[in-house]
Amino acid sequence: MSAPVAPAGPPPSPLARERAAYHRSRSRRSTIIALVSTVVFAALLVGAVVGSPGWPRVRETFLDPDIARESLPAVLSGLWLNVRVLVVAEIGVLVLGLLVAVLRTLRGPVFFPLRALATGWVDLFRGVPLLVALYLIGFGLPALRLQGIPTDAAVLGTITLIVVYSAYVAEVFRAGIESVHPSQRAAATSLGLSYRQSLRLVVLPQAVRNVLPPLLNDFVALQKDVGLISVLGAVDAIRAAQIEQARAFNFTPYVVAALLFVLLAIPTGRIADAVARRAGRARSAS
Repeated sequence: MSAPVAPAGPPPSPLARERAAYHRSRSRRSTIIALVSTVVFAALLVGAVVGSPGWPRVRETFLDPDIARESLPAVLSGLWLNVRVLVVAEIGVLVLGLLVAVLRTLRGPVFFPLRALATGWVDLFRGVPLLVALYLIGFGLPALRLQGIPTDAAVLGTITLIVVYSAYVAEVFRAGIESVHPSQRAAATSLGLSYRQSLRLVVLPQAVRNVLPPLLNDFVALQKDVGLISVLGAVDAIRAAQIEQARAFNFTPYVVAALLFVLLAIPTGRIADAVARRAGRARSAS
């Protein structure tokens, strides 16, 4: 026996059809205008660059297709190191940043030393430029000659990225924790949850949801800054491009590395935009 067919709704009125047709025409018109304006702007920009007096020299020095093909394998191999460092650094930043944020939000005088330590951590590593921190940690730790201290440039660069970015991410997490209304904690306490349980089950899920867009933006910035580990001697995409540039006496390998980093950052940027739009719609609906 076939399932009953749900009755179809009433057909749209002439006014509704007219409205829908109007909105479709406006959407098509907006799309065409955006496309034409983009093409015109791109054409003007390309014409201005190509028509400049120094364009032949710039094209030869920065956009040599033969050198780009020759340097691509080495730069891609270096980029794989950047990707591995990025994955490890993102996990470390999330864990350490959340820990520092939780320590900063502890209440009571007995936790003052922990709050002071977390505050000092944030103030110190948000104030030190990343490049300076790479030099201090990357060259300072091995100079101590202590047992168990890593000497690999990629490992030291990853540690520096985790330490510096955790200070920024900790403030993002702390803002999210403090954005949760106190009534949520009170409700969790009335249900018999301990402080740790209420933090894990009630506060942190809401806090992470509130700060997800800025958190993703920090990771977009981290994708770019992993290239700075090259200053410690790690053969990543930037260092590989530098080696190829010195071999060919041409800056095209740097352009290849830049394009690869852009391609790496675009998906995360679009995800961050989508999450921000979704969060905005959720706030508007509530």
